[in-house]
Amino acid sequence: MTIVIPLISLLLFLALGMPIAFALGVSGSIGLFFIGGWDLLSGIIQTTPYDSIANFLFTTIPMFILMAELMTASGITKDIFNAAHKWLGNLPGGLGIATVFAGAGLGAVSGSSTASAATLAASAYPEMKKYGYSTSFSMGVSSISGTLAIMIPPSIVLILYGIMTETGIGSLLIAGIIPGVITALGYVVTILVWSKIDPKVAPKVTDKPTMKEKLQSLSGIWPMLVIMLVVIGGIYAGVVTATEAGALGAFATFVVSLVMRRLTFKKLNEALSRTLKATGMIMTIVIGAMILGYFLTATQVTQNLITLVQDAGLSKWLVLLLVVLLYLILGVFMDQMAILILTLPLTFPLMMSLGFNPIWFGIIVTKTAEIGLVTPPVGMNVFVAAGAAGVKTTEAFKGVKWFVLADIILLAILILIPVLSTWLPNLMMK
Repeated sequence: MTIVIPLISLLLFLALGMPIAFALGVSGSIGLFFIGGWDLLSGIIQTTPYDSIANFLFTTIPMFILMAELMTASGITKDIFNAAHKWLGNLPGGLGIATVFAGAGLGAVSGSSTASAATLAASAYPEMKKYGYSTSFSMGVSSISGTLAIMIPPSIVLILYGIMTETGIGSLLIAGIIPGVITALGYVVTILVWSKIDPKVAPKVTDKPTMKEKLQSLSGIWPMLVIMLVVIGGIYAGVVTATEAGALGAFATFVVSLVMRRLTFKKLNEALSRTLKATGMIMTIVIGAMILGYFLTATQVTQNLITLVQDAGLSKWLVLLLVVLLYLILGVFMDQMAILILTLPLTFPLMMSLGFNPIWFGIIVTKTAEIGLVTPPVGMNVFVAAGAAGVKTTEAFKGVKWFVLADIILLAILILIPVLSTWLPNLMMK
């Protein structure tokens, strides 16, 4: 009962709509009270808020969020889509393909999937609507393209995974490059097949930009290239750590925005405000999860789970499949950050006890989180994209089904071919 009541309370709180941070904290507090009474509970509550987030590594998160917000505020993201539009717009489903490449570009410099989805929806949807693309197709592409930021470095999810599991953040970020590129290509293939089967969803664009217009559009992507070089190049070359790269990337984005004369005091203030809100939300979830984590540690749930699996004699691949299914199911109902914080204290030790690579497992977990961002009813990217474009959410969800199928196939590929995730990190360590 000591274990059951707090866990049932957690599910009940979530079902009633309590914010995930408080659901975690309150249910963990109930469990701690059962174990050690008020003295234990009060001691942990007094120290946990500071101890949980007084970690230098956590500075990476607000820095990358700020970088994404500054890019959005300065309009750099719209320039990326404009260039992709000029070069790829005439292909079958070309505006959708341009949106995917723009999403990959945003992912390479932002790390925020929701910011990417909102920007892409606001920029790409009007263009696709102008050329007769269906609403469901347009919103599906915008929503799924935003998820690329969760895999392509710098990824906030990979950073959080690294902090929680004490896995090298730099190695994790580099590991996300190949899976991120493969994912983007998978979305392109999906668009080509979909537009071939049903040409009405993505009519062929007849406007043909001149070569001069195409070349001129490339002038808008230099800020992205500079920021990417600073962040990814700095990490890969060993000039800065992943934590330092976040601050350096935010500063580089700030300087580039000033040079371009696109960053007013009002826009800067709005970017800082959104960064504070997003950071506050993540840190509050971490605090709540740590309180629940203390309860799980005290009851030895993790150790008992590992022992149970080992004694059952199950294949490690069957256990992995069950864990992946767990993440996919949770992704339908819960926020991705909350899922990682809630489950990693249980799943990570279990996977490591079975001999799996921590970097590879981080990519697999991140991929499941990527899928959860667009699956109903909680698909955050779909809600954000629909809000930014002024479209009904139900219509937006219709457009993601084929991309979710593509993501499931891509997830299977990443599971079956681990070297796709580990080759670059191993190369970096040589």
